[in-house]
Amino acid sequence: MIELRSEDLPTAERFPWWCELTARQMYPTLLSSDHADDYRAAVKVLELGRVTVAVPEFDCMRAVRTQRLIRRSDPEVWTLTLICGGSLWIEQDRERHELRIGDLVLQDPSRPFRSEALEAGGVARTVQLDLPRRSLPVPEQLLRGHASRPLPSRRGVGVLLARMLEELVCQGDDLSPVQCVLLGDALIELATAFLAGVVDRARVVPVETRQRVLMREIKAFVQRHLGRADLSPSSIAAAHHISVRYLHRLFQQEGITVGGHIRRQRLERCRADLADGRLSRQSVERIAARWGFRDAASFSRVFKTAYGMPPGAYRRSAAGAI
Repeated sequence: MIELRSEDLPTAERFPWWCELTARQMYPTLLSSDHADDYRAAVKVLELGRVTVAVPEFDCMRAVRTQRLIRRSDPEVWTLTLICGGSLWIEQDRERHELRIGDLVLQDPSRPFRSEALEAGGVARTVQLDLPRRSLPVPEQLLRGHASRPLPSRRGVGVLLARMLEELVCQGDDLSPVQCVLLGDALIELATAFLAGVVDRARVVPVETRQRVLMREIKAFVQRHLGRADLSPSSIAAAHHISVRYLHRLFQQEGITVGGHIRRQRLERCRADLADGRLSRQSVERIAARWGFRDAASFSRVFKTAYGMPPGAYRRSAAGAI
């Protein structure tokens, strides 16, 4: 991940540097700011194969993208932006929309727009995902009707997309080149499913893509509810509005069972807690119960089968290795 900061430059050079950087990294716009004399800005950039994730933090500013600038440089991308700090308004096609923290917005830099970012007690912050237009199977004429408007980011695929963008920023420095390419492809699939849902045209997305996105949503749901005693194929299927039979079929395509996946995730959480010295005063039974194992004897058996030793012995072994 690349990180650049205006603070590394003399005061007078900071805003011109930011104007040049945004034009080069994203696309040219006419920028102005009440803080141009001493502009605070920074950006992190993560290259993920076919897509790029950028995380700019900046003082309030105004941006204008004109037809002349578009003729000079059209990046041929759609930009999905997650508002993480401050607020933003965008005006495009004579419509103006206000965006708040937590909103997702699809930006179309191939058409003129005006915008203004406002900080709230500090700098504004966004996470921006640039998607090549040719990578999205959703028709452009449908997407244009939703550009610059707040999109649903607090439920369904929108939640997954927003969380993935935020997590990528946190983990970017630890990703290998191969992982970056794979995660870029996964982002394209997730963004496709999200945008197809926005335009209510899921049929334009390949079945395989919809299934992969659904599996990610199901697995994320399982992770969030591992400690619940009622976590089961029935409860998972009901939460995702699918049949239990279809749920089993999805997991069979990956060569695993629903119950086997739940058990493996619970065991991994237990194993991590048993190896954590900060939890040494918590009993094995308490750790097991926290992750959904209500019977201590049964937990001991499945743990030994998975890791080759009982949980107590594993904890002692992990403590001795520290």
